[in-house]
Amino acid sequence: MDRRNLPTFVWNPFRELARIEQELNKVFNELVPTPKSEVAEITTWNPRVDIYEKDNKLIIEAEIPGAKKEDVEVKIKDNAVVIRGEVKKEEEEKEKTYYRSERFYGVFERVIPLPVEVKTEEAKATFENGILKIEIPKVSEEKEVKIEVK
Repeated sequence: MDRRNLPTFVWNPFRELARIEQELNKVFNELVPTPKSEVAEITTWNPRVDIYEKDNKLIIEAEIPGAKKEDVEVKIKDNAVVIRGEVKKEEEEKEKTYYRSERFYGVFERVIPLPVEVKTEEAKATFENGILKIEIPKVSEEKEVKIEVK
């Protein structure tokens, strides 16, 4: 068998975690229906994230369009980053005839397991133009130290 013509696949653990999370969310949403309020339906959704390392820091960037900084909460708990909040729909007095409405409104929450050991007390978060950026310094890896045997 000639292996030169076979496609190569690179396993990406973050892609696999995202796929598992989507499957779990799908099952959970089917088992536990979203509660409805008397006024309007409450919608929950998960912001999309990018997770990467740069300058010995773990960086998490989450898209939260339409959110205000004061409506976003970030915590590190049980070796995971928890992002939660709400995007509020601004109601206007004028009646509108919608042809399509695809923007997300409502409560959101995303729990992101930390893939590396980090210094939680040095974490920083900024929110600008609908992007939440969380920077968490990684714990420096121990360098090999040679011990003289006497």
